[in-house]
Amino acid sequence: MSEFEKNPPLTHVAIIMDGNGRWAKKRLLPRVAGHNAGMMAMKEIVRRSAELGIKYLTVYAFSTENWKRSDEEVGGIFRLLVKYVDSELAEITKNNVRVRVMGDYSPVPAPARESLEKALETTADNDGLVFTIALNYGSRAEITRAVKSIAKDVKSGVIAPEDVTEQLISSRLYTGEENGNIPDPDLIIRTSGEERLSNFMLWQSAYSELEFTDVLWPDFTPEVFEKMLEEYGHRERRFGGRK
Repeated sequence: MSEFEKNPPLTHVAIIMDGNGRWAKKRLLPRVAGHNAGMMAMKEIVRRSAELGIKYLTVYAFSTENWKRSDEEVGGIFRLLVKYVDSELAEITKNNVRVRVMGDYSPVPAPARESLEKALETTADNDGLVFTIALNYGSRAEITRAVKSIAKDVKSGVIAPEDVTEQLISSRLYTGEENGNIPDPDLIIRTSGEERLSNFMLWQSAYSELEFTDVLWPDFTPEVFEKMLEEYGHRERRFGGRK
């Protein structure tokens, strides 16, 4: 692939895309304008990830807490999702990118839900970059969902309590069997200067490397992205072991 295949190996990058609202506020623009600029940044990062040979890219697009925002902003976000799929699906397909969704997107407005399903269906046979959109996603809800699924099987006798392992729990998460067993992120990036995970991939991030940048998401260019990947390349991952 590129220099990023060197030790430590880099297979899966996850990004908490933060700062759209602040970007818009600095420019005296409505928040939706920030989300539009953020969508353009996301398009470029997907393209560059595919070019670099990264196998998995996951972006935190809409959390379970984001419903608390104004109806205007929430509606604008989902309209942009439709716009993104309509404008980019042909290129995504041409670049052999496979789209997946992580989260319960059933409450999403119908036009956005239909666009997502179109992207999932159209790219289902692609075997290049796996681009996962975390939508109406929250990690605690994800883990709770997995535990309920396992508890149901224990109650019905399908599995015994002693059969519950970390591997079984992982398989019931959104990144598990239903999405082709996406590996845990090697690197999680958060933009805009905030330094927390905000309920994102809490189980999967147990041994992920974390990088934070003050750059607001709409200003997060492929060049900034590559610099952060290079920084990752200088780290040594021990997974709890000793050198």
